[in-house]
Amino acid sequence: MGLFGNSKNPEDYVYEGLAMLQQNKPKAAVNLFKKALKSDSKNTSALYNQGLALNQMRKYQDAITCFDKVIDIDPNDAPSYNNRAIALAELGDTDEALEWYDKSIKVDPKYAAAHYNKGVLLDKKLRPDEALKCLDEAIKLEPKKDNPRFYKGIVLGKMKKHEESLNCFQNVHRHNRQHLDAYFQTGVQLAELDRHEQAVKVFDTIMEKHEKFRNNANVIYAKSRSKAALDQTGEALELLRIATKQSKGIKEWALKEKVFEKFFGTPEFEDIIK
Repeated sequence: MGLFGNSKNPEDYVYEGLAMLQQNKPKAAVNLFKKALKSDSKNTSALYNQGLALNQMRKYQDAITCFDKVIDIDPNDAPSYNNRAIALAELGDTDEALEWYDKSIKVDPKYAAAHYNKGVLLDKKLRPDEALKCLDEAIKLEPKKDNPRFYKGIVLGKMKKHEESLNCFQNVHRHNRQHLDAYFQTGVQLAELDRHEQAVKVFDTIMEKHEKFRNNANVIYAKSRSKAALDQTGEALELLRIATKQSKGIKEWALKEKVFEKFFGTPEFEDIIK
């Protein structure tokens, strides 16, 4: 209680702003962090979290300004370097973003998030071997985190290292049974290894046990591919028809899919992809 009624110190506003961030209300959070900064312009917690909120709002240049202010106050703040890099990457400055991830790692070599984010960006820049090194470092630093192992599986899958990719996804799902993306990718990699009966079981389990995936076009399409590989033509085409109604892009996928080539030119297939 202040002399003239209720008053709040900067930390009260920061606390309320963090609550807004947790509720996915970044605009409200920014307004609260601004109030904190009005009475304490060097409040690094307010500056940093304002930057996070601005990143969520896609106001990346404003976010960078916040992270720069934190770094000016504390040059060893690894998370600010890391999140500055995220903003740069979103702005398309990927080379500079990599430099800022490296700065984050330099000030704190054990900051796993920077290794992970650098790995993701290197994958997007089609540098998979370097990406894997970063992801492995993130896994070593935080072995219980799912994201680095999951993304390592994605990179290995793109590299056609399907057995290793499968192992990653199985480990993630074994550790976290709620990680349905890992379970789905387990099915995808089983299919890549021509283990289609096992893949179908995975896709069926996802659709049977999790209602939100029952009509998911990607899961239905994946099951369709495996059914086609198993020469279960009628079910494969029916599933493909359902998937294409859910997503127009799947028609283009099907036309590039080797397993569907045997259907090209047939009335059933042409009717689906027309």
